[in-house]
Amino acid sequence: MGLLSRIGPLAALGASLIAHPAFAQTQGVSDDEIVVGTVQDLSGPLAGYGKEARQGMQMRVDEVNAAGGIYGRKLKFVVEDHGYDPRKAQLVAQKMVQQDKIFAMVGSIGTAPVMAMMPMLLEHNVLSLWPLTGARETYEPLNRLTYSLTESYYDQVRTVVPSLVKQKGYKRVGVLYQDDEFGLEVLRGAEVGLKALGMQMVDKASYKRGATDFSSQIAKLRASDPDLIVLGTVVRETVGAIAEARKNGWNDVAFVGSTALYTDLIHKLGGKAMDGLYGVSIQSIPYADDQSKEVRDWAASYKAKFNADPGVFSTYGYGYMDYFVQAVQKAGKNLTVDSFVAGLGELSIPTNIFGAPPLKFSKTSHMGLPGMRLSQIQNGRWVVVTDYMYPTGEE
Repeated sequence: MGLLSRIGPLAALGASLIAHPAFAQTQGVSDDEIVVGTVQDLSGPLAGYGKEARQGMQMRVDEVNAAGGIYGRKLKFVVEDHGYDPRKAQLVAQKMVQQDKIFAMVGSIGTAPVMAMMPMLLEHNVLSLWPLTGARETYEPLNRLTYSLTESYYDQVRTVVPSLVKQKGYKRVGVLYQDDEFGLEVLRGAEVGLKALGMQMVDKASYKRGATDFSSQIAKLRASDPDLIVLGTVVRETVGAIAEARKNGWNDVAFVGSTALYTDLIHKLGGKAMDGLYGVSIQSIPYADDQSKEVRDWAASYKAKFNADPGVFSTYGYGYMDYFVQAVQKAGKNLTVDSFVAGLGELSIPTNIFGAPPLKFSKTSHMGLPGMRLSQIQNGRWVVVTDYMYPTGEE
């Protein structure tokens, strides 16, 4: 809402509140601006992901603003760095809510940082939208302010591990996981998935967030002789763990992980040793030579803008900000938290240019992109190897 006239200020204020009661209470929305924020890891172990996500979102924001905004409102995009530190995430979220006055937090990265920020957002009636994490707590239990896009790490692992075990005939399964809520969700998913087959894991090993040496964990797991290891790892840890196994001649064990490791950074950093790794995928890596012309054109525009090739997190950032834009459009000109939430209930978006499943929320689910595929690194690139799979009952 624009500034009120100084002539008859009390009368003008009263008239304004009657005419636009919601605007007076909607943080981050004015006549000409919508303030949207994101918190990424730009300096820690997920910095490769965070940089791509930020750039993808920035690209979509710039496109929207160049086209005149949404109902005449430009997007003001506020970005902060948490360095994958939950305490820092709390502090920057407080700053964004109380000083920047964001309307919504979109696409923030990392399970532990996102969970640390959520109480601040909910307390101040700020939307928490599609964070880049597969934590179930980002959308369960149902809350009018919290929405996610992808299947949880837990559901991913409990779905793909039994499928892979049955398909490939694996007999002995171990787990390597990060010692935090992200890794524990992978561990829980593996336990439940194996239980459904009447199996138990043969061993498990954990590591502290930020670890770089995996020699003791790999030696521990190898002593139990698994033929498949489930990875609750991200980028650096995935590369480090597999490289350690291969360096010591352990070549007959397979590895599978969640969407947290589905990125071209794995094979770029790890090289040939990463061939054979399985990972859960929702939408595809934007390899320039095997995608549609629409994706090739988009990738060329991205590279011209940022002087870098896009990765899958670039597509997440761009696509997630586009979902936000379409939800704001659906909410209508009188944008409030209530109108946004109502608009989400009516929002239905077909697959995007990157191959994501159709988007749809419901009264009983605030997770908008159900389904997952299994991909594998073959000759230095990710290749989709299954159709979409969907979680079933746990027992």
